[in-house]
Amino acid sequence: MSIEGRLFVIAAPSGAGKTTLVKALVERNPELKFSISYTTRKKRATEKDGRDYFFVEEPAFLRLKSQGDLLESALVFDNHYGTSRSQVGEHLARGDNVILEIDWQGAQQVRASMPGCVTIFILPPSRAELESRLRGRQTDSEEVIARRLADALGDMSHWQEFDFVIINDVLADAVNELEAILSGDDAARHAGNRQLTGRIETVLKTR
Repeated sequence: MSIEGRLFVIAAPSGAGKTTLVKALVERNPELKFSISYTTRKKRATEKDGRDYFFVEEPAFLRLKSQGDLLESALVFDNHYGTSRSQVGEHLARGDNVILEIDWQGAQQVRASMPGCVTIFILPPSRAELESRLRGRQTDSEEVIARRLADALGDMSHWQEFDFVIINDVLADAVNELEAILSGDDAARHAGNRQLTGRIETVLKTR
């Protein structure tokens, strides 16, 4: 009997460093499979189709959704994002562990259809650092940054829906914590851990 892999769902507010963190994790653990999402947003200069996302037009995305080919989907900042159901299923069937990088809305959908998944939420060390990271991208207007910041603060309130929480202050430390969760040494990062809860409350209050 073949052993099915495990699905790890990682979500975060915009600017928390989720993409950088996941890329570093996969580089250190090449046996992990990263599920590449579909999106209708425009490709950034540093991105490559088929590596960062599958960039598609809205009609193609909606067709995938109507055909049931998406494990989850969400509308974020007027752009559609979604995960290929078949891509994830094929990896898991081969016994591979899969990393899924999505937002909290998508995580809710995946949890409902695949309750055995492990969910992880990434938080910035403070609200001020979150804003700094959003501005540091230098790809958005002031209006977009203000909207992303407001939405990110709302997203952060969903951390309690997740199994584990990591505060992404120092990248190397955050990657180590992610690896610990993947290996099962995860008590300190559990969302119900009292010490961690205190740190999270500080992050949510600190400017």
